[in-house]
Amino acid sequence: MLSDHTPVARATWLPLLLIGVGCQDGPIEPPPGNLNTTLALESVASGLSSPVDLTSPPGDMRLFVAEQTGAVRIIDGDQTLATPFLDISGDVTCCGEQGLLGIAFHPDYAGNGFFYVSYNDNDGDTQIDRFTVSADPNVADVATRLNILSVGQPFSNHNGGKITFGPDEMFYVSLGDGGSGNDPLDSGQDTSTLLGSLLRINVNEGIPYSIPNDNPFAGSNTERGEIWAYGLRNPWRFSFDRVAGNIYIGDVGQGAFEEVNAADDSEPGLNYGWKIMEGMHCRPGGDQNCNQTGLTLPVLEYENGSQGCAVIGGHVYRGSVIPEIVGHYFYSDNCGGWLRSFRYDNGSVTDETEWDVGQLGGPRSFGEDANGELYILAGSSVLLIVPESQQ
Repeated sequence: MLSDHTPVARATWLPLLLIGVGCQDGPIEPPPGNLNTTLALESVASGLSSPVDLTSPPGDMRLFVAEQTGAVRIIDGDQTLATPFLDISGDVTCCGEQGLLGIAFHPDYAGNGFFYVSYNDNDGDTQIDRFTVSADPNVADVATRLNILSVGQPFSNHNGGKITFGPDEMFYVSLGDGGSGNDPLDSGQDTSTLLGSLLRINVNEGIPYSIPNDNPFAGSNTERGEIWAYGLRNPWRFSFDRVAGNIYIGDVGQGAFEEVNAADDSEPGLNYGWKIMEGMHCRPGGDQNCNQTGLTLPVLEYENGSQGCAVIGGHVYRGSVIPEIVGHYFYSDNCGGWLRSFRYDNGSVTDETEWDVGQLGGPRSFGEDANGELYILAGSSVLLIVPESQQ
């Protein structure tokens, strides 16, 4: 119900966001080991219907939250607007691992009004559509819908679903291996299918898109040119670090290990190993010889069961409110409910930290606003990461 939305004022931190924090490079990254801070979580909104993604258009302080059930809500200052920005719930299969799963704004949104959503349609297949904002900046024009990409989903799970524009202004899409268990279609290592892959397409040329010439399989007659990386099981959330130029992928494991992958965003054609590997480990039945030649292993893993059940990939902090954590990549787990971070530099992970913020309560996703401040979507709430002193 709309009356259940009970946002909390952000007056304690908003002035800090508006003072010189919109530049591309962001604050100077502190040296490793400088973590003389404690963190807390501030409620920004509650009563949402399974929030799964949060973002903002460039330079826009409003927060746009995708609800798994099929609507996009706007949090503007201290309130969640009653009228949805977009509502396609009648076209969306929900829930479990299906639903409205991602939203992304075009880098030139201020000029063209384009934004994109990723969802499972009424047949359970993945659809990526483009819409245009209406004359009212708080309401989309549903009549402008343009389908960008359709991908059949043989099972209901492992849909991936994250979409975003990279630093190169190309459009990136994550897709799981097609679902069930143990990758029965062998999608992870099959580059003739889009499943089990991270895609990179150009939505600024061609109708509805074109394949960039520098994609690893561009021009191939046997491999899908849209593929940028593959060997993924269920890359539920991924993100780019706009400063360091790295991509981070949280890939949900089969049942033994959860993993976080990181690589330079200019490296094409990386094979992240599924289903030969699960995490950094040879997977029984995945490959009898466990040939790891050419595989890119995760930079971090943790055990499934004892520490969680499904990694929730996040973002590198590039805000200005908490300078001590600039450069830290934050992530969580849907069952573990903890908040952790690390720094990644030149192939090495340092400063692994578990933050004492209490149990998150079913975290589904992270989000980043136009100024690089980080949010956690957990339960029905949107939570802002803040320094504890502000509480």
